[in-house]
Amino acid sequence: MILRLNLRFSYAKMSDMGTSKSKKIRWKKVIIIGGGASGITAAISAARMGAEVLLIDHMDRIGKKILSTGNGKCNYTNRTQGVRFYRGEDPAFVLPVFRQFGFAETIRFFHELGIFPKERDGYFYPASGQASSVLDVLMMELRRLNVDVRTGCEILSVRKKTHTFEIQTRQGTFVSDSCIFACGGMAFPKSGSDGSAFPHIEAFGHTFTSLVPALVQMKAKQSFFKSIAGIRADSLVQLYINDQMVCQDRGELQLTKEGISGIPAFQVSRYAAKALANKQTAAVRLDFMPDLSVRELKRELEERFYRGDGKTAQEALIGMISKNLIPVFLKQSGILLHHPADQVSKKSLAALTGTLKQTTADIVDVEGFDRAQACAGGVHTSELSAHTLESRLICGLYFAGEVIDIDGMCGGYNLQWAWSSGYVAGMHAAGLPTETTESANDASDHTALIRKQKG
Repeated sequence: MILRLNLRFSYAKMSDMGTSKSKKIRWKKVIIIGGGASGITAAISAARMGAEVLLIDHMDRIGKKILSTGNGKCNYTNRTQGVRFYRGEDPAFVLPVFRQFGFAETIRFFHELGIFPKERDGYFYPASGQASSVLDVLMMELRRLNVDVRTGCEILSVRKKTHTFEIQTRQGTFVSDSCIFACGGMAFPKSGSDGSAFPHIEAFGHTFTSLVPALVQMKAKQSFFKSIAGIRADSLVQLYINDQMVCQDRGELQLTKEGISGIPAFQVSRYAAKALANKQTAAVRLDFMPDLSVRELKRELEERFYRGDGKTAQEALIGMISKNLIPVFLKQSGILLHHPADQVSKKSLAALTGTLKQTTADIVDVEGFDRAQACAGGVHTSELSAHTLESRLICGLYFAGEVIDIDGMCGGYNLQWAWSSGYVAGMHAAGLPTETTESANDASDHTALIRKQKG
């Protein structure tokens, strides 16, 4: 049995547009597959345009991943925007989307829903400090717009008919004019982003770039990490692929028993994961004294070691670097902990300078998707319209969010892409309503009404 969407905005009479004509307009029906950040936003956008909207998710509730973002505080966007904060085979793909719904629109969108913004160094959070607040206001808007939300709804097939889509699920078969895949990538599969919808996408002829974990801990070959696990240090992380530096980031690095974690490691991890997937070598150079040049560090070490104050090599470094790191750095440089500082050779100090400025670690793996904050890779952007996010292969088929080959850096960028791509996909999927006896003169009336609904 085919179930029809029972939502408001089913039909609008021409009299509602200030005319006495009795013609009827059939508003578009839009089905969205995936109830994450992009899917929810797409549903709101399409419904505001007047479309009948059905939001389907195979999990028991929608928006699970939103609750875990920003350590439960939801860093939902960032004031600093630009192509450099987004990755993929074509990062510039984000620009036409952001021109329609970018940072300013996002702040206004959430403020109107009830989120009072709290900014910290350009990072935006809800003033409540709770990610649940973001999901709560989105859910309230879905209810206000009468969006039909179906959870625990497993997709069996998605087929394109002549002018419609037929989505067969465990809860029945639904028909729509447009379909949006907002099913996420592979990161944090417990939230629902498990790749289960990918076969349906591929059935339409779409292809994926390689999928790897992003914003994730990296594992190193060197054994000394076991002795410094748990230590945090301000560091510059430079990633080398096949001995060529490809990117770098600075921040608080967290050393683990298997390698490195923390924001600077996360920022470069997607490139390491891609390289390893392509059988390339990956290594990081860690600069634990990023504020000093090699010459400045060498001079500082000589002053500390050659004062003649009776300190040991270990004692000479106290106050400069973490106590827990001192034994490791001295051992790596061939210096005994309790050796008199003023008897350490300049050659050994040069080795210590090199250790502090360029500790090298060979990356052999990254943590899996279950530990990743994002997924790198997705549907090839060349197969989509950068303006509407509609498929170039199938008319009426749209994509939003992480399922597209776009991923962002830490700092609210992945959520910004979710909000923006979701809103734009929903807006265009809803499109103009259709009418059985539409005349050319009515087109401007249609546009005006849609603008009214959108506003």
